Amino acid sequence: MKEKGHVISALVIGFISLIGFSFIAVLIGVGKVAEFDQALISFIRGFETPALTSIMKLFTFIGSFPVVLVIFLIVSFIFYRVLKSRTEIFLVAAVIVGTQVINLLLKLLFHRARPDIHLLIDVGGYSFPSGHAMSAFAVYGILTFVFWRHIPKSIGRISLIIGSSMFILFIGMSRIYLGVHYPSDIIGGYFASAAWLTVAIWFFQSYKERQWEKSS
Repeated sequence: MKEKGHVISALVIGFISLIGFSFIAVLIGVGKVAEFDQALISFIRGFETPALTSIMKLFTFIGSFPVVLVIFLIVSFIFYRVLKSRTEIFLVAAVIVGTQVINLLLKLLFHRARPDIHLLIDVGGYSFPSGHAMSAFAVYGILTFVFWRHIPKSIGRISLIIGSSMFILFIGMSRIYLGVHYPSDIIGGYFASAAWLTVAIWFFQSYKERQWEKSS
C-alpha cells in the first residue's frame, strides 16, 4: 500500500509537471516571457567574472552527454557488481535515452532560436527546452531514486538530495550564464524532464510490484 501511495504521488507530480511545461510553452508561443527572461539573464550576467565563467563552463561540461555516459557506466558497475541489483541499470538507461529522444522531438516541435547576444561558448541547434536542463534533472533525479533505498542513514539521504539538487540547479544556471539558453528554456526543461521521470518511475514500480506478486 505504501509503494502504491508513492506511485500515485509520482503520477500527480508528473501531471503537475506536464501542466507546468505546457504553461511555459504557451507563454513562449505568445511572447509573454521576454521580460522575465531578460530580467533573469541580466541578474545572472551581473556576476560575470573570469573565474565564474570557468566554473560555469565546468558545470556545462558535467551536464554534457559524454559525462552522462560515464556516469551511467559507473552506476551500472555499482549496481551489477556491488549491489547485485540489475533492474535499476535498465531504468537508468531508459531514462537517459528517453530524455535525449524527448528533448530532440520537443526542440524540433518548438524550434525556438537560441539567444544571440553575449555568447560565451558556441553551440548549435534549437533552444527550447534545454537539453542540459532536461538531462541534469533526469540523470540526478533517477540517481537519487535508485540509490535512496541503498542508503540507510538520514544524513546520507539528505546529502544525496542536496548534491543532486545542486548539480541540477548549477548545470541549468550555467546555460543561462554562458548565454546559450533563456531562463524559460531551463524551467521548461526541468518540467519536461520531471514529467518523463515520473512516468519512467511509475512503469518501473509497476514492474517491480508484478514481480513481487509472482514470487509471493
